[in-house]
Amino acid sequence: MPAGKGRGEPNAGRTCVRKTMAMLCRLREVPRHLLVCEKSNFGHEKSRHRHLVETHYHNYRVSFLIPECGILSKELKDLVMDSGPYYFVKDLPLHELIAHEFINTFVKKGACYALTYNTNIDEDNTVALLPNGAEGSTMMSYFSNYRIQERQPKIALSTVTDLPCPVLRSGELRGEPEAACSAQELFEWLGAVFSNAELNNEPDNFISTYCCPQPSTVAAKACLCTITGFILPEKIRLLLEQLCRYFDEPKLAPWVTLSVQGFADSPVSWRENEHGFRKGGEHLYNFVVFSNRDYWLQLAVGANDDCPP
Repeated sequence: MPAGKGRGEPNAGRTCVRKTMAMLCRLREVPRHLLVCEKSNFGHEKSRHRHLVETHYHNYRVSFLIPECGILSKELKDLVMDSGPYYFVKDLPLHELIAHEFINTFVKKGACYALTYNTNIDEDNTVALLPNGAEGSTMMSYFSNYRIQERQPKIALSTVTDLPCPVLRSGELRGEPEAACSAQELFEWLGAVFSNAELNNEPDNFISTYCCPQPSTVAAKACLCTITGFILPEKIRLLLEQLCRYFDEPKLAPWVTLSVQGFADSPVSWRENEHGFRKGGEHLYNFVVFSNRDYWLQLAVGANDDCPP
């Protein structure tokens, strides 16, 4: 055996072991996530609710949950059905987005949101345009030389029966032992509800052992609505305002929630805040709207992002 080959093999083996151990260490790392919780009132002059909704530009999914509700009001249902359309343009060259005509027609008027489709932000070139909502007929005619499709968001509306719900107090963001659950406990519970997970912690359930935090109550019926597509901030703002008006008349529900998820591969989260994917790509927010117009606001981002605004 040549001497050179004999010397090289142990080094290669040690290098392989070191790389394997380094990879195992990385796999054991828990991805960093940031969750910011705050409380305010919709009538407060310094409330940030509208600004944060309007500057979260690229929204993929919107869900709201109303305990003790079996049927949506006409006003809410009309808003849900009017959450589209949006437009898909296939094989659009990037230079079209920097053409003078496009800039004058859409960008200077603040009239176009756009995001590249089916790209991975940590692997591919990704492009996004920031606000605002373009008029459909104008968009269709401008890109008529390309394959453009009008699409409608997907809407899933369901009634959940006998739903265990955490007890909340609007002034107790951190909860209170044996009296109220915290904002973080609610956040985790909502994730389970939106995932259709069982909440009873049955010993033979091998998918989820999660159960509703305590104290809790059981809602006989709860209305759950999810809208999936490319949803403009203006549509979400209208939904939030309508959910605030839900309590104009007495209701059994002590609170309702509105949750918004951004596209995982959007280059920004809020405003021009840079967004990355890495191990998750999440950037989302959630409102808990109380009957006295108080609200909790929860903002969450993943491993690559700075603290939410």
